[in-house]
Amino acid sequence: MMADEYEQLLAASELRIEDEALNSYVERVLCETVGDDRCSGVRVYILNVPAFNATMSPNGAMTVWSGLLLRVRNEAQLGAVLGHEFAHFEQRHSLKGFEQRRGASDVMAWAAVLGGIGQTSTRDLQVSLVGSIFQFNRSQETEADLLGLQYLAQSRYSSRAASEVWQQLMEEADATAFGRKIKKRNRYRAGFFDTHPTSLNRAQYLLDQALEYEDSGDLRSDEHYEAIKPHLPKFLADQVRLNDFNGTEYILNGIAGTIGWTGELLHARAELFATRGNPRDLITSTTLYLRAIEAGYRTPETVRGLGLSLVKSGKQTEGAKYLREYIAEVPDAPDASIIRMYAPDIGKN
Repeated sequence: MMADEYEQLLAASELRIEDEALNSYVERVLCETVGDDRCSGVRVYILNVPAFNATMSPNGAMTVWSGLLLRVRNEAQLGAVLGHEFAHFEQRHSLKGFEQRRGASDVMAWAAVLGGIGQTSTRDLQVSLVGSIFQFNRSQETEADLLGLQYLAQSRYSSRAASEVWQQLMEEADATAFGRKIKKRNRYRAGFFDTHPTSLNRAQYLLDQALEYEDSGDLRSDEHYEAIKPHLPKFLADQVRLNDFNGTEYILNGIAGTIGWTGELLHARAELFATRGNPRDLITSTTLYLRAIEAGYRTPETVRGLGLSLVKSGKQTEGAKYLREYIAEVPDAPDASIIRMYAPDIGKN
């Protein structure tokens, strides 16, 4: 009953991405991973949350966060994560966990989740949701890993993709730690997920098992990026706003290594450097904005970014030209007053 109530709130949440094509894509990958007979009763809800996560509740409602779709590099990796979550559902892990933690404090935590979805911050939503109901012990996580891997090996996808997901998460964590000048966590464990196997252990035992399967499935990278392409600029913009320069650089380089430096990726990387904004960064951002435009990605946001980078670099005249173009295209822009502060003559011919 509580899971059904949670699903109703999910359906009405401001975070939900109600794109039929994107939802159909995720549902298809799930079904191709676990089989049509298993997935028929699953309802997928994609949430606009720029972090790596997916969950599945006991009633068959699956949530997939936009940060997951951005980080996986192909259908096989997405299938690995979805298969893992489905394995929790099939083994009734979340229901068993709830029955074991149904004391008053946990019921109150569940009520807080129900009352707060769509109203809490992204961080609060993550902590409340994952920390209260969808918390599994280490043996359950391992069981779901291996059952999900079995689904993957029997599907069209390569089972090695499951290990690659955790390898990439470790590499991103290293990049973030380096950028923030903090010590790398050799155990590669996110502090909140203390009950989970370490990322290093998961990457190792998933790879070992995949090698035993000796399957030769597909990755389908092009198909993944084609499916998320309409949402890619938004996903990238949300990632840039996380203020994780090195982690975001890692993600951008990973995507570019798969599909090349498209206009969307060049724009996002320009925004990343422009946000940090030291003199050297402004030179880089200016170059990247120009490359994005040359690649055919001449959006108002790209023109605006180029104009601001030029103005902040001391090139007032050159920058004002692009800022005028931006205001002409978006006359009611919410930042119009700020733009005019950078280029006072913006209204002049």
